[in-house]
Amino acid sequence: MNVLILHQNFPGQFRHMAQRLSQEGHGVLGMGAKTAPGLKGLPMVRYEIKSLPKPTHRYLGTATSAAMHGEVVAKALLEMRRQGRPDPDAVLAHPGWGEALFLKDVFPRARLVSLFEFYYHAHGVDVGFDKEMDGADGVLFDLAATLTSRNMLHLMNLERCDVGVSPTAWQRSLHPRAYQDKIAVAHEGIDTVHMCPDAADRFVLADGRVLSPGDKVLTYVARHLEPYRGFHVFMRALPEIQRRNPDAITVIVGGDGVSYGRKPKDAPNWRTKLLAEVGDRLDMTRVVFTGQLPYAAYRSLLRVSAAHVYLTYPFVLSWSALEAMACGCLLVASNTPPVAEVMRHGENALLFDFFDLEGLAGLATQALSRPRDFAPLREKARRTVEAGYGIERGIARYMALLGASQPRQAG
Repeated sequence: MNVLILHQNFPGQFRHMAQRLSQEGHGVLGMGAKTAPGLKGLPMVRYEIKSLPKPTHRYLGTATSAAMHGEVVAKALLEMRRQGRPDPDAVLAHPGWGEALFLKDVFPRARLVSLFEFYYHAHGVDVGFDKEMDGADGVLFDLAATLTSRNMLHLMNLERCDVGVSPTAWQRSLHPRAYQDKIAVAHEGIDTVHMCPDAADRFVLADGRVLSPGDKVLTYVARHLEPYRGFHVFMRALPEIQRRNPDAITVIVGGDGVSYGRKPKDAPNWRTKLLAEVGDRLDMTRVVFTGQLPYAAYRSLLRVSAAHVYLTYPFVLSWSALEAMACGCLLVASNTPPVAEVMRHGENALLFDFFDLEGLAGLATQALSRPRDFAPLREKARRTVEAGYGIERGIARYMALLGASQPRQAG
């Protein structure tokens, strides 16, 4: 069968699926923005949004942008048809930016499988979870109204797809009940062969220091260092963690941008702001900020970690949390809904209340000072990912949803 895979940052989460479909003899065409990395060996069509019109109302920015993205993609696909390319039998899409809006108008008979990561809520999920980050009533109302309007795109995508998919049960539960039966639960899959423990691996710091498995290494990883991933909580607990563990080194991975939420008002980024708050209580010779790391170095760091701290608001579960578990890390993690679906305290991780600095410091200290006691948790963490979030399981689920369980017949 012919499959179109549409993702603004192609291949994005669909890397493993695109590769497997191609390996099994299906025709695969990728489609993404001009800046998308693409995937070696697979044909790809790129589109470009040169400029976006201003929305007629400030709450409609997402709707306006989505309509533009959907139009550009649809017209590119129509042009491909005029040039003789066969229509796809199935489309796998990340519809979050609007590219999939008009796919059914172009390919009404194609099976459309859309990924639904997060349905916005103005109350009771991520918004309002961290009172310190809340704004004034007027700001909160504007945010609520904007999120309500943003969900118009999600509702249209839910209506138009043949089937949806969410990575976790909790993420599916955020969507309207009327559509939940239309959404399957399937994680895209973690490569547990590549992301695995290795006692021979080493992580080399910029100053030449070499970290090895067994060293007292505390790790924290996020795409960007920001409150949504609990960076402020981690930094405020770090002075006490250092006091209790004077021979431990902390390695912090992440950029200074913002993936979720907003920048601080009184500092260029959250790292600068939190260092100004707690930096005078830290031994900075034992704290290393690496910025964002190449994937191989990131894997090496996870392999030498004695305790890996992961926090998140009630929001999308990070791949890094599952990859850390796959590498046999001992997770010290916030007991928030996306975490609690995968990790259980005392079984495959150590969990604490998101805002409990003492709880974080205490568990991190236990992990750093008694590593042998927690070896069973490390082993169970890896088995959890292998059993529920491995590549083969994810591919099988996606193949079934696409109707591509059997390879295309030649001729």
